[in-house]
Amino acid sequence: MARPRVRLVVTADDFGYCPRRDEGIVEAFLAGAVTSVSLLVNGAATESAAELARRHSIPTGLHANLSEGRPVGPARRGASSLIGPEGFFLGKMGFREAVAAGDVVLPQVREELEAQLSCFRELLGRAPTHVDGHQHVHVLPGVCQVFAEALQAYGVRFTRLPLERGVGCCTWLEAPARAFACTVERDARAAVGPFSRHGLRWTDAFVGLSTCGRHMSAHRVSRALARVLEGTLAGHTLTAELMAHPGYPSVPPTGGCGEGPDAFSCSWERLHELRVLTAPTLRARLAQDGVQLCALDDLDSKRPGEVPCEATLEPFLEPSLP
Repeated sequence: MARPRVRLVVTADDFGYCPRRDEGIVEAFLAGAVTSVSLLVNGAATESAAELARRHSIPTGLHANLSEGRPVGPARRGASSLIGPEGFFLGKMGFREAVAAGDVVLPQVREELEAQLSCFRELLGRAPTHVDGHQHVHVLPGVCQVFAEALQAYGVRFTRLPLERGVGCCTWLEAPARAFACTVERDARAAVGPFSRHGLRWTDAFVGLSTCGRHMSAHRVSRALARVLEGTLAGHTLTAELMAHPGYPSVPPTGGCGEGPDAFSCSWERLHELRVLTAPTLRARLAQDGVQLCALDDLDSKRPGEVPCEATLEPFLEPSLP
């Protein structure tokens, strides 16, 4: 049976987090295994990462950060709903809990996003190719609305919709990771409306929640793409994004966003992802599956102003099984 043709963007997140992570990301880009990066403008190695992006002409977007480290906007001066007593963001789960409790002042979110967009322009001399969210904060209820407004105001068209079809069935994920992935998927589904109304575009499909860290392999990446594209018409060209976190593991105290590197960045799993992405096995498997790697700017994705309808979104927005 013929398969749909797939144009795949491989995005390395956390660019600028630390020099060792950045070294691995650039290595993967030069090997043709990564096609795009997302830059943390509050990362410890932001300036050197921006220089690497310019030197190697790496398509670079903004990894909007509202959960780790220090803010770059007015919140850094204190008295903000976005930070705790020590002046740092509230953390991956702390920020989510604050949003759910209604404790986050959304105009302050808008100010921080605008400050990060401005900082990106100062670093690279241009607007980002795309903007996504560190730890998927950009799809949280309420936050997704001001996120979409800020991107539209800055003329940014592309974002990430971290909705991985079938992730709830990925039994190899540990229970907390699977629960978090399902929550991200639910939030992403709800963010479709605000994103669409503000003219944002994203790929037809997304994978990366089920293939993060130790769970990444050529087989799982291939199967994840097949799963999220199941039911689409053969012969059609579809677009997809693979989210990845490759690199050489951070070594404390170097790295992070003001608090030092976290366990995620120090883990051997970052090196595992780098090795899987750059190994001939994955590229051979993708080629066999009819998958062509490309940069985000090359994609013919959803058009600005297009309001997704059931006919176009339903194949990609079916709920994951519990």
